[in-house]
Order: sequence, then structure tokens, then C-alpha cells
Amino acid sequence: MSAKAVSELSGKQILYKYFEGTGLVNSPFAFHVKTGDDFNQVAGSYEWLTKAGKGVIKPDQLIKRRGKMGLVEFGSPKELRNWFNDVAFRHFQVANSLGRLDTFIVEPFCAHQEIDEMYIAIYSNRKEDTIMFYEHGGVDKTRFLKIPVQVDDNAMSPTDEQLDTLIGVGLPNFKVVKKFVDLLYKAYKELHFTYLEINPFVFVNNQIQILGLDGKVDKSAYYICSDKWRSRPTPMSAPMPVDFPAPFGRDLTREEHFIANLDAETGASLKLTIFNPNSRVWTIIPNEDINLTFRDTVCDLGGASELANYGEYYGDLSESQTFEYAKTILSIMTEEEPRSDGKVLIIGISIANFTNVAKTFGGIVKAFETYITKLKEQKVTVYVRRGGPNYQEGLRCLRDIAAAVELPVHVFGPETHMTAIVGAALGIHALPSMPIEPNTTGQFLLSPERNTAGTERQPASPAPTSTGANPWDFTPRGLFQKDTKTIFWGQEDDALLTILEFDIACGNKTPSVVARSASGTKDRKFYEFAEMAVYIPAYKSMAEACATHPEASVMVTFESMRSVYETVLEALEFPQLKVIAIIAEGVPENQTRKLLKVAAERGVTLIGPATIGGIKPGCFTIGYAGGEDERDFINSKLYRPGSVAYVSKSGGMSNELNNIISQNSDGVYEGIVIGADRYSGSSYVEHIARYQADDRVKMIVLLCKVGGTEEYKIAEMLNRGEITKPLVAWCIGTSADHITHDVQFFETASCKNDVLRSAGAIVPKSFGELGNTIRDTYDNFGTIVPQPEVPTPLVPMDFALARELGLIRKPESFEELINGGFPISKVLKSELGIGSVLGLLWFQKNLPAYANKFIEICLKLTADHGPAVSGAHNTIVSARAGNDLISLLTSGLLTIGDRFGGTLDGAARQFSNAMDNGLSPRRFVNKMIIQKKHIMGIGHRVKSINNPDERVKILKRFVMDKSQFTQGTPLLEFALEVEKITTTKHPNLILNVDGAIGVIFVDILRHSKVFTPAEAQQIIDSGTLNGLLIFGRSKLERNS
Repeated sequence: MSAKAVSELSGKQILYKYFEGTGLVNSPFAFHVKTGDDFNQVAGSYEWLTKAGKGVIKPDQLIKRRGKMGLVEFGSPKELRNWFNDVAFRHFQVANSLGRLDTFIVEPFCAHQEIDEMYIAIYSNRKEDTIMFYEHGGVDKTRFLKIPVQVDDNAMSPTDEQLDTLIGVGLPNFKVVKKFVDLLYKAYKELHFTYLEINPFVFVNNQIQILGLDGKVDKSAYYICSDKWRSRPTPMSAPMPVDFPAPFGRDLTREEHFIANLDAETGASLKLTIFNPNSRVWTIIPNEDINLTFRDTVCDLGGASELANYGEYYGDLSESQTFEYAKTILSIMTEEEPRSDGKVLIIGISIANFTNVAKTFGGIVKAFETYITKLKEQKVTVYVRRGGPNYQEGLRCLRDIAAAVELPVHVFGPETHMTAIVGAALGIHALPSMPIEPNTTGQFLLSPERNTAGTERQPASPAPTSTGANPWDFTPRGLFQKDTKTIFWGQEDDALLTILEFDIACGNKTPSVVARSASGTKDRKFYEFAEMAVYIPAYKSMAEACATHPEASVMVTFESMRSVYETVLEALEFPQLKVIAIIAEGVPENQTRKLLKVAAERGVTLIGPATIGGIKPGCFTIGYAGGEDERDFINSKLYRPGSVAYVSKSGGMSNELNNIISQNSDGVYEGIVIGADRYSGSSYVEHIARYQADDRVKMIVLLCKVGGTEEYKIAEMLNRGEITKPLVAWCIGTSADHITHDVQFFETASCKNDVLRSAGAIVPKSFGELGNTIRDTYDNFGTIVPQPEVPTPLVPMDFALARELGLIRKPESFEELINGGFPISKVLKSELGIGSVLGLLWFQKNLPAYANKFIEICLKLTADHGPAVSGAHNTIVSARAGNDLISLLTSGLLTIGDRFGGTLDGAARQFSNAMDNGLSPRRFVNKMIIQKKHIMGIGHRVKSINNPDERVKILKRFVMDKSQFTQGTPLLEFALEVEKITTTKHPNLILNVDGAIGVIFVDILRHSKVFTPAEAQQIIDSGTLNGLLIFGRSKLERNS
């Protein structure tokens, strides 16, 4: 959750700064005084305290109901100082938390009557904001006003009539309070609050006085609000950043502060909380959901009191960052007196999606080497279970270090259930048996076949329609199919390559990615696809990408949290896009809610934000869903569909689900990770409804987590009989019953599991039993018809990974240069001419022989230009300076343009656009006359219809000879018809050599059957053809 509680002082300062200049709210300079401070020295800097002679002091540590607990004092500065000195750093019990009082807020005393106290609170949910108000204080009797989410913030405001009803027109000072409530809601939105309670506020001295405040802001909006969240400057201090205090009773240790600072310096996530440094069970586990699952298992086995720490390390961490993280944990673990029963360190647990396991384990190995002596003194036993990219190398490093230093380390891969090692670590169960792996170098052989098979596929039932008029209840189905095509937006090439590798594994004949975003100008990029070289065009314009590829129905965006809102909002304008996956974490909640509204209104399924995506085995994957390492989706049989569909919030657990389901059934039919943010783009309910309606899905798995209430809607669906297929469900986070937590009772995992079980879902006793429960349910289903297993696909191993694993060696010389699939040696052996070489270099295509010859003719014809022609002079100077060929080409192009020196591109665009728009030659000429534009490629200063340009005659003679030039030339024929019209006006308005080359080249692009229409149009639009002119001149002048 990105909602973070702010201190009362920060919350008030943020609002005071917002209301500054309105005269509506009294904005005193309150201040903090902390344990160890000299009260008189701090207070002496604030004149209001000495002038007023009276103030209020209370703890500012996220403690509620301070007045009822006797934690509010008012009086003179002396009385405040005495109370502070008496209370500061005392232990105090608040609910179940025991902590020290160390931070206090001091502010002016406001004399008032209790009957004048008013209450207001604002909070947000998925579809609306709610304002609660009561004029006599307290939450019990409040009136409510709900404001639906709107994309336009101005439209998302209460009306005068609504505010009148909420506040009550009979209230004294009604107009002032109404204006305050209206502006406060604007502040709530602009400052990205997620919860704001002012209890109470009063109207005194013609101003609103805010007495008590409790607030949370969306920390994901920091990049938007960092300046707005800073306090006002005071006479004694510069503006201070917003303060996010730790929950009461949780004072950060030195080591926790160190990791928090390390986390702030990286884009990855590093978290550490120490429960008890004397405890026995320690962990180095990647992320929150894996940690929750591990803690659940420990608590289920009776080991809750032995948990020593909680932590996270995930993202693109370097080896040095992982070393610092692991070293910090080992330093705390080994600083206490040794226990007679020793200590246990559990590492990894999960199957990574895209984290390089070897790289992160490298840091852990270095930490082991640093603390090996102390680890032995503490009698530490290490248990490791990990999977994911490069996991074999990571596990091997741990085995090697353990053998070298004689440290007991038990290492397991993804073949072992993720929680199986917990019982062994606690001494309750025996060690899991080691799976048999193929005895091959580098694991090039694929894993042995399991006794599972695909199922008989029935035709899909018709898509269900929406059950009501409310667009938020839209429940689409059939998100991905075998022929699904996607537009990939963002610069995450590794994820794009993973999609292509999955396509290969599934036997898809063509890539599912048809377009991607361009990082700069338009370009195309070469990718290996099976044994072919494929080009995926890149676009700066999303509109152009969608128009060029109408078959694309999915967009996968890896844009950052700062730009993804605008990207997705634009994507929602294109009806062809039915599914949009938002991978980015940290998207501000207000932006997400707006996207949800627009998507629901337009029938688009959003997946994310903060998701790994989704996967449809045998068809399509989103980014890293299924794993970055191709062996993950081979081992989990994701290359063909099974019968079990799942939905989860946890990306970290998605590979585990793939693994567990494939081991205990015929495999995954579809898996969706809806996203870890508070507001996910789609819901459990939507996807389970799709699975229920799809005859190909025989069984459903739901993996949810502590917090939220959507699971109760699924229980209601079960009770109403809307879900009839077997539903295996588990809610992780049951350890919250044993460990202090911050969720409501009905949001606990145990409560959800009980409700789902009562409604008819199949709920195991623990997560460790999930696999067995799936197997028993699958075996007892009885109607699935096994089909012969499809052959295991061979997916080429990534070269960089293979080299990192040491499976291949780097050749003595660098790898051979390849253009358009042609290695340079083949170019030389084939004795290809300059035309062929340019085709490979410029267009990455092996052009037909006649096209190559045409290029060579063009170079010869353009090389006859003298030094006075535009572009040639720059080229001569650059050549004389000794520059390379590329420098010559670019220097010449800078002085070539449509109006002077080179009209190839202009002619190509004008003539092709006219023909594409259905204009006749006559209408085209008339249109250009009306617009007072020159027709590019028409006209010559010397040559005329009576004195033809010999170069144009050579080109036409070659192209018209169909024994050599074996394709159609409709654009040339169009241009010659235009010439007939223009020469009637003036004999020198002929088709010149630039125009002839331009239109003939367009014919080659469009009718040689080498380029796709999109590729051809991209070359026409990108301004490439003038390069032929410059290259010919550069070649001549270089030789001179």
C-alpha cells in the first residue's frame, strides 16, 4: 500500500501552506520538540508562545484518542516544559503496542466551547470520494457526501446544493464553513491525500482553527507533490520535507535506518524489520508476498515466537547492494550470544520472474565469506530454495562456498515446494528429497516429462454480456488467443524478447508483438525469432501504431510511473485495444482511479498497475509473466494450455502458481496477476466470472492476500450459485493472527479463508497443502479427457545467459557482423554488388536483383553532379578533411532539402499520397495549383520535353523492360501522366531525375513483396531516399 500516515505537524503544515493567502484558516507556526531537546531553547524561537502565554503539547506519533489517554496538556510555557520533561521517553501502552513517547507537537491554545467543535473526514475508494461532516464533532452522527471519480478534476467537485445538504444551511457561519469544506476537498485531491480527518475544527476569531488532524498521503505521488508537501519556512528553519513517522512502538534500529537509507538510494526495494535479535529463525527473502507465505508456514508449524526478522530485497539490485543487505542481517544475527540449538537462515524461497538470481546470490556469498567465523560460532544452518533466471549458477555458488568453509547449507531448486524447507529448518520434518536432474553440462537438456497431459478442448461458449447498466460491472472474457497481437510501449527490450521466446515455445508462426514505441525518431529493430530475423517497427505516435496495425488488440506498457498515466489515457482512445497491461509500480492512486473509470466506460480490461502481467499458455504472455528464463515456461509446461485458470494479486507468487499447478494437474489454462496496488485495474470477480463462462476452464484457483474485502464478493457469488466450477482458494497472511498488524478483523486472511470455505470454496489447511489440494480436486473432477502430450519445444538459450553460465566461450575474434540475416562472409562469397550491400545495410532486406541493379544505376547517375550542386560542396570539404563515409553522407544531407538539391523524399511522399487518396493526375495537379505548392520531382532548369534528360530516359528504359524489372510500377505511370499535364503549361516541367528515382523506389518498396505495407510507408515517411543522391556524390568526391 502506498498510503502513508503523516505526522500531525506535517499534515497541518501542508494544509496551512495550501490555504495561505485565503485568510480562511488560522495558520500558526507549530513545532516539534523531541526527546533530548532543551524545551526552552526550542520554544524560545517561537514568539507566539511567549506572547500568547499559553499553548498545547501532545505526542505526534500516530496515536489516536490522546485526550482520553491523558496525553494532551495545555498551559503556560513552564507548565508545558514540565509536562514534556516528565512524559518524554516514558514507555506507554497503546492498544497492543508498547513504545516510548519521543516526539511532541506544540501549538497555540485555542479557547472554545465543546459545542462549537465540528468534525470532517474525507476518504477515497475505488469509485468515489466520501466527505463526512457533523457540526457537533464525532464520527457517529456524520452526514455523508459521495463524489464519483471523474477524469476532469473540476468536474469532480461537490455542487452548491450538495454542500448545503451536507453542512446544513442553518449552521452559524454557514458560508465560511461551506467555503472551507469546498477548498479542503480541493486540497485533498491536489495534495493526493488518501485519508484526511480533522477532529475537531472550530470557528474562532473569524477564522477556521484546525485543532486535531489525522492524515495519510499517497507516497507514490511524491514526484508530483514533493514541493507541495514541504512545510512553510519559519524564522528558524528552511522548509522541511513531509514527515512519515514509524508506527508507535516501532523505533527503528541503527541497522533498520541503514537499510532504509539504502532503499532510498535505489530504484529497487530494500526493507528490514527486526522482531527479536535473539530469535532462531532468520530470513533473506525477496518480497512481501513470499515473506507472508513463509511467515504463515512458520506460524502454522508453531514457530511464531522464533521469527527474528522481516525483510524484502527485489528489483534490479546490484551484487554490491545485495551484499550490504545480507551483511547487515548477518551482523545482527551473529552479535548475540550463541544459542545451544543454533540458528537457522532461510534464503530465497521463491521462483524469480526476472531477477538475475546468480547476481543477487553473488552478494550473499560475499557476505557469507565476511561472516563465516561468526556463522560457525552461532552454529548457523542455511536452507536455500530458489528458482528463476540463472538460478543454477546462484545455487552452485552457494554450494561451493558451503563446501569450502564447511558450513551446513541445504540447497533446493524450483522442483521442491517453496515451503517444504520450513519444516526441516524448524526441526519438525525431514529434509525434502532432492529431485533427479539430467546429468548434462549447463542443463541444456529439458526437464523429464511429467505424467500430465492437455485436455480435450471444447468450443468456447459465447461471451457473457454485462449484467447491468453500470459500466463498472463490465466482465469481459477471451482476453488472449493464439493469434493475439500486441503493441509494446516502453523501452524494456528484455521483456519484449521474453514475449518472443514464449511465442517460439508455443509454436506461434509469427511474433505476437507487431509494434513498439520508438525511443527517438522512427526506427526499426532487429530481433531473432526462431531461425528468422524479424523486424518490429517502432513508432513515436501511438495513433500511427494503432492505425498501421489494426490487428493489435493488446497493449503492454512498461512506461514509468511518471508517464504511464498519459500513455494509458491515450491508449484508451483507440477502440481496437481491448486489454492494456500496466507494469509500472508507484502509479499515484488518483491517476489509477481515473484510468479505471475510463476503461470501464469503454469496455477495456486493465491489468495492473504494479503487475507482472498475465499468461495464456500456448498463446500469449505479457512481459515477464511465466518468467524471463525460457526454462521456467518449459518446466511449467506453459507452452500448451491446461485446464486450470488462476487469478492472483501477487506477481512474486505467479511463477510459484505456474509451478504448483503444472505439478498437480494438466497445467495452466490462463493466469492473471491483477496487481499489488490498492486499486487494481481489474478484479478477482471479473476474471473468475470469465473463467466460469469459459468451457475450456475446468477448475479455478484464487490466491489472495490479507487486506481488502473483494473476497467476500466471491463468497457471495458462490452462495448464489454463480460459480459452479471447483474453486480452490487460499488467502496468504494468516500469520497476522500471531503478529501485530494494521488491518481490520474482516480483512484478515484467516477470516477470508473461513468465509470462502463456508461458501463452498475448497480451502486447504495451509499454503503448504495447496498443491495437494489442487491435485485432489483435479483427480476427483472426473470429466477431463487426457490428450497426448505435445512435443516439448526447443527454445534457443539466450547467448548472454549461456556465456554468463560458462556454457560457451567467446570466440577469439568478435562475432561476425550480420545485416538482414546475411553474415558479412556470405556477402563477400556471393560477390554481391553495391546495390545489394546498400539494401542490406539501409533497409535490412535482401532485395531482388532488379532492385539492386536499380540502386546501382541511381548511384552512377547521381555521381555525375559537379561540386557546385547542393550537398556536394559540404561533402567535398568533409572528404578533404579525411572524415569517414558516414560523416560525408550526413554533411551532405544537411544541405539537401525538398526545395534545393534533393527532392527524392518530397516527390515520393507527394505522388504516393495523391495516389493513395484516389486523386487522378489532373486533380492532383489542380490541387497543388490551388494550394500554391510546387510538385516535387517536376521541373528542370535546362532540360525539357523537347530536350529530355538522358538520365531519366535511362531509368525509364530499365524499369519499362519487364524482362529485367519484373514488377509493376503504378506510381511511375501516375507520375508520367502528371508530366503530360504539366508540360502542356511549360515544356521544362518534366519528371526530373529526383522525381523519377523517388517514385520508382516507392514502387519497389510497395510491390517487390519484400516489405510489409507498414515498413514501406515508414521508409517513405522517414526521409531516407535523399541518401541515394548524397551517397553517389560522396562516393565521387571521396575518390577525387
